[in-house]
Amino acid sequence: MTSQIASKADFDDIRYAQLWEDADVLTGALATDPGALLVSICSAGDNALAMLALDPERIVVVDLSQAQIECLNMRIGAYRNLDHQGFIELMGSRPSARRSELLATALKDAGEQTGAFWKAREGDVVDYGAGGCGKFERYFRLFKNNVLPWVHSRATVDAIFEPRDRAGREEFLDKRWNGWRWKLMVSLFFSRFAMGWLGRDKAFFDHVDGSVAAHVQRRIRHAVLDCDPSVNPYLFWIMNAAHGEHLPMAWREEHYETIRDRLDRLDIRHGSLEAFMATGEKADGFNLSDIFEYMSPDVYAEVYCSLLGASNPGARLVYWNMMAPRRVPEVLADRVVTRTEIEKVGKAADKAFFYSDFVVEEVVG
Repeated sequence: MTSQIASKADFDDIRYAQLWEDADVLTGALATDPGALLVSICSAGDNALAMLALDPERIVVVDLSQAQIECLNMRIGAYRNLDHQGFIELMGSRPSARRSELLATALKDAGEQTGAFWKAREGDVVDYGAGGCGKFERYFRLFKNNVLPWVHSRATVDAIFEPRDRAGREEFLDKRWNGWRWKLMVSLFFSRFAMGWLGRDKAFFDHVDGSVAAHVQRRIRHAVLDCDPSVNPYLFWIMNAAHGEHLPMAWREEHYETIRDRLDRLDIRHGSLEAFMATGEKADGFNLSDIFEYMSPDVYAEVYCSLLGASNPGARLVYWNMMAPRRVPEVLADRVVTRTEIEKVGKAADKAFFYSDFVVEEVVG
């Protein structure tokens, strides 16, 4: 079985230089016992690294994009060779005048391919951090530097992150934020065309119905009103091109040594999820990101069936939907249990606010 999206999207360069899915929610949903075999879509590698906190025997990390795998390879070197402060400076969470030196240290034991890949991007790493040099991050940087200032003052943007109760957040949103300029900007800058051209690959919207801009408007309202933006590292990066006090799970100091000690448990494979399923291995849990959105309904059903064949009893399939609704195909519904209570907790806590749905399905034993 070959991957449907592989023939449609461009995977030659870094699309995501950091993860835009909440690893706290992911690891809470997987909740496997120590010694499990887990499978993760790589993307930039952060959530696969965060999954090491679950104490697995092994994590198989797969991705169609060699560029995304190089993001993980660089991180592995950074965890091994840098202290935590150096790591978050290199990644871009904190200002730094020494990123060139930090990158060289992170890559000192890297293979020739990884070293050459990041040497070619050293200028972007110095300017923006290693977590800021993907296409998606450039899109947000364009938004922050060239679009947002026409809509809101810096003081108003900073005010998003002031702690408030829900009533205070609603008042801020309705009286200071959601003016006509903001609504017009969202309709243009976060349209399907603009996001496909500047942010994500346009092929990623092939199976999406409805207005992308309207979806973004709803999700931003959710992020500011229903969640607490003062503790949201993803929203903070979008508005500031760096992190504030709060960091994504894999970048936090309390997990740093644990991740460093377990790096040899990562089994990195350049290829598709379908290639893993063809090996006959069986996993105890899957981080599937939002890959089902990129598949037609027929292909999705076929891949989902193969996933069940590659799962041990009790394995959890954890994934997100942004705009294309994907859940267990009806013909396979008797082979999984939807963990509604876990989904409810995850949705309420999810700080990566782009997604409209968070799915946790458990394979029946």
